[in-house]
Amino acid sequence: MKDAVDWDLAVRRAGGLAKAGPPVDATGLRALVASLRSAAVDAPSYVAEVTGLDDAAATAADGTVLVVDRPRWAEAATGTFRAMAGDDLPEPRIPGAARVAGEQLGWALALLSTRILGQFDPYAPASGPGTPPGRLLLVAPNVLGIQRQMDADAEDFHLWVCLHEQTHAVQFAAAPWLADHLRGTLTSVLRSQIGRPGEDADEATVVDAGTAGVDEPATEPESVLQRVLGSLTRPGSLPGLLEAVLPPEQRAELERAVAIMSLLEGHADVVMDAVGPRAIPSVRQIRASFEKRRDDRTLSTVLLRRVLGMDAKLAQYRDGAAFVRGVVDAVGHPGLNHVWERPEHLPRPEEIADPAAWVARVVGAD
Repeated sequence: MKDAVDWDLAVRRAGGLAKAGPPVDATGLRALVASLRSAAVDAPSYVAEVTGLDDAAATAADGTVLVVDRPRWAEAATGTFRAMAGDDLPEPRIPGAARVAGEQLGWALALLSTRILGQFDPYAPASGPGTPPGRLLLVAPNVLGIQRQMDADAEDFHLWVCLHEQTHAVQFAAAPWLADHLRGTLTSVLRSQIGRPGEDADEATVVDAGTAGVDEPATEPESVLQRVLGSLTRPGSLPGLLEAVLPPEQRAELERAVAIMSLLEGHADVVMDAVGPRAIPSVRQIRASFEKRRDDRTLSTVLLRRVLGMDAKLAQYRDGAAFVRGVVDAVGHPGLNHVWERPEHLPRPEEIADPAAWVARVVGAD
């Protein structure tokens, strides 16, 4: 069976197009890498203090941390995308669709490689004995660029970024079933759309990556990102309308995936801010500056908000932090931690806006 995407082509295209980051000399680069690594080591203990997830934080502290450039992130992101899509997706019935998908995915990831600060990849295998699965990737040129734009204190900003990403590592360590559950939810949606018959591939929609620059794309970035899924599913269509054309059962799966992402991102935001000025003296200034340029920091955000055409869900996605705060106000972090026990404890889509309903269903039932 052929893959639905030419993954190798995506890696080559993304690596060839990824732009270099801001200038930094060798001494500055060594200091940046050392500071990011130190922040990544320190962050899990702070997450444990806030959440009470001590064992999961200890596991996360033993995880693999990679400080990477943009091409290396794009390569890793391709692997994450492949893992989330699943290897059992049906072969597309349209000739050339896999190559089209590889071209467009590579182009999109090259563009996104200039924006991602960090990414916890729960699908990476353990790097050695005693090391948990998953890995944290910190994109050094992007961290440096945003740090300079915001005129942020370097150590404070590095720890702030690592707190968010290491909270994700703690989440997946606390819920070892979560990665497969999320992958299954997304794969169910993709399987319903890939290889639909009766539609012809239009390879003219492939971006001419040999002449189109990442900073000056030949097509609007949003359209390219949406067509990544389009080339996987129905070339020539409008993937931004995916939710509207999904059958009810897949639409429900997509809504469940958005609810999970709302929880994960909202929880990470709440934790990173709860650590507060004691560990990050300039946290309020960092948060205020960052909210002005709220970035798509994770591949999961990109998949749901951009590739799946989920801009209409952004309000719900931001409500994740409000959900977490609502639960914590009612039952504290010990009560919230029931969410990591089993899939049935994940918030339902309607509960993201109604944390009291989740508390009544999950915590009140115990």
